[in-house]
Amino acid sequence: MDLYSQAAELPWRISIDQQPAHYRQLLNAGLSAGAISWRSNRGRLHRPGHGRYISGPDSPGLWGRAQAALMDNPDAVLGFHTAALLHGFGVVPSNNIHLLTLAGSPFPQRRGITSHQTVLRTAPPVSILRLPCACASRVAVDLARTLPRLEALPVLDAALFAGAVTQEELLIEVGRHDGLRGVRAARELVAIADGRAECRQETQLRLLLVDAGIRDFVPQLPVRDAAGRVRCRLDLGDPCRMIAAEYDGSSHLSQQRLRQDRSRHNWLEQQGWAMRYFTAADLYHSPETILSTITTARRSRANRRPQRSTSDDMP
Repeated sequence: MDLYSQAAELPWRISIDQQPAHYRQLLNAGLSAGAISWRSNRGRLHRPGHGRYISGPDSPGLWGRAQAALMDNPDAVLGFHTAALLHGFGVVPSNNIHLLTLAGSPFPQRRGITSHQTVLRTAPPVSILRLPCACASRVAVDLARTLPRLEALPVLDAALFAGAVTQEELLIEVGRHDGLRGVRAARELVAIADGRAECRQETQLRLLLVDAGIRDFVPQLPVRDAAGRVRCRLDLGDPCRMIAAEYDGSSHLSQQRLRQDRSRHNWLEQQGWAMRYFTAADLYHSPETILSTITTARRSRANRRPQRSTSDDMP
């Protein structure tokens, strides 16, 4: 399960490599062509891009590859997937370095680099680890416009979860994109984005319900015990009907986690919650099963009174 908290922590774990150098710079520093070739063949020099080298025992990471991509593009900034990683909401993976350039500007066509030309002028770049990045709201909306719907909402939720953007900033930014491809879908997703979700599958499960007209489920709904303490949180909870929709990922397969889940389930059932569990197979291959299960539960609990212990936590 890809937790949004892991994405939010990633920028603090990115290592800074040595500054990339052009082939000509290495020659000017006194290395011969043979010495460059010898070091490259033995892993002393690494080539993150054509004609660019980084010295060190390890292959260059994100920082070094991003610097190498920017070397010949001083007017470009990091955007899309790469900037999302640096802002702390990189929940959609990409092996390439993504650059954002104005339409009409020269842009690289090299292996490992994806260049996005845009007619929408970027705001002054944000410096993250000395790398120029598009601002977080721009990155989030760019991805929301261009990714499939099921991948786009997790980006927005993760950006809110990480504190990289606010809902108001997203609304302002999506307005700046009027007329661009995908902006209508992005505007719809911004309206339902919620920073309380904790992982991609929780967001996707909520999106499935919202698209079916079911909007009563609250992400990470707290459930309190008789003393008023938060005993647990539900992935998605309908506090009026007391129905929970939980995603069971691979983290739930250990014996210790199974014991904890059983204890949690029994306690919630005793409090009156109807627990419904779904897996990746349900979410990605049988979404109609999820909708049928939730619809049946809603019908059976149509007149359920809200649980007092969670009503104070409603948005």
